[in-house]
Amino acid sequence: MSSQRVARITRETSESSIDLTLDLDGTGRSDIQTTVPFFDHLLTAFSKHSLVDLAVRASGDTEIDVHHTVEDTGIALGTAIRQALGDKSGIGRYGDALVPLDEALARAVVDVSGRPYLVHGGEPAGFEHHLIGGHFTGSMVRHVLEAIAFNAGLTIHVEVLSGRDPHHIAEAEFKALARAFRAAVEPDARVVGIPSTKGAL
Repeated sequence: MSSQRVARITRETSESSIDLTLDLDGTGRSDIQTTVPFFDHLLTAFSKHSLVDLAVRASGDTEIDVHHTVEDTGIALGTAIRQALGDKSGIGRYGDALVPLDEALARAVVDVSGRPYLVHGGEPAGFEHHLIGGHFTGSMVRHVLEAIAFNAGLTIHVEVLSGRDPHHIAEAEFKALARAFRAAVEPDARVVGIPSTKGAL
């Protein structure tokens, strides 16, 4: 396994501008500025609870909608994760977590499989239409999870088991993802080479 599991991604489109750096072997330090305050909050929580050091500068056409800026940041984050993981040798590969936030409870399972897949459910009816923090619609949670899974090559299952407050639900989902991701990418001293019978992930 490389001693440097870091990546920097710069993504420029007509809709957004993203500059993102991460270190998988960090301490959970973050410096997040996406111009979407609640998304900053979610990414800060992801960094803190995954122990990934994460810095993001993002801007975009938020006068239209936050969708492009948020989704493109997710694409950049997923791409950076894939790059930083390298050949994935020596990692645990699988991680799972069950995380509460007051009345909300979310479960996440991550497989660093190389096969992008997302299973996502359990959010209460109407969550996808709720504006959290005045800018971030609940539907964006799924969009970000998809962007991360498909660009990082992860299989991700996230399920909301209970919850009433949209802020709590979204944050519990990101914290559960963070804890599961941390376990999945953590080096395991007993793992020799690639943790797959195929010899590649």
